[in-house]
Formats: sequence, C-alpha cells, structure tokens
Amino acid sequence: MESGRYEVQARDVTGQFVVGSHNTVIRSEGPREGAEPVTEEQLTQLRQEFERVRAQLAELGPGGRGAGERLDELEEAVTAEEPDVSVMVYVRNWFLRTLPALAGAVTTLISDPVVGQLVYQAGDQLALEYDRQFGTHRPESNAPNR
Repeated sequence: MESGRYEVQARDVTGQFVVGSHNTVIRSEGPREGAEPVTEEQLTQLRQEFERVRAQLAELGPGGRGAGERLDELEEAVTAEEPDVSVMVYVRNWFLRTLPALAGAVTTLISDPVVGQLVYQAGDQLALEYDRQFGTHRPESNAPNR
C-alpha cells in the first residue's frame, strides 16, 4: 500500500463512514419525525406577547423610533416556515445597543418555549444554531451543551 492511501473493506455499514486524514464531515437533517407541532393557540399566545412588547414600546414615545420595525422583523423571523436565527440575533443586538430598556423583553420573546419549539421543528442544524446563539438547551433538543 502506498503512503497516504487507504484500502478499506466494509460490510453491512449503515450511516456515515469516513476514512482518511483531515476530513470535514457535515451532517444536516431536516425536520424531526414526531416533533410536536406548534398549535394555533400557542401561536396566538406568542403573538399576544409581541403585542405586550409593542405596548411597552408605545409608552416610550418617539424615543423608540425604529423599534417597531425591528419587532415586526423579529415576529416574521420567528413565525416563518423556517425561523431565521440570524434575524433573531440581529434584533436582539439592535435592542441591546439602541434601546436597552426593552432588550430584556425582546430576549424573553426570543427565548419563549414556543419559539424554541418552532426552531426545533425546522431541524437539528437550526436548533444547534439557536442553542449556540442564545445559550439554550431544551431537554428535547439533541444539541450539545456548551
């Protein structure tokens, strides 16, 4: 056998099989079978939480310019067929920088269990990114703790 070459014989292998040096393996899964779908009642409750934060924003008056648009972006990102974690990160950071008085309320929206469930339903890769960005680890998630 030449240096740097492998001869491999495998029988009855299921799943991924990687041989060699300096390999990069990327695994992506779609939505998990058996993931509990979010109910309309849960979505309604989540939307009510968004309205609660909008009411807090209205109390701030003109000092919250631009925040309404960010909340709209966040709600759209959270409730999309495939939630957009990058928008969640952007909106959270925007509030931390621009309107810290509401940053806690926005972070609470992002960490709402229904949001976690929506992200989890979209697949493991998205759940991993959500967990990485927000330091969450839901018991039903296979995402590793950091």
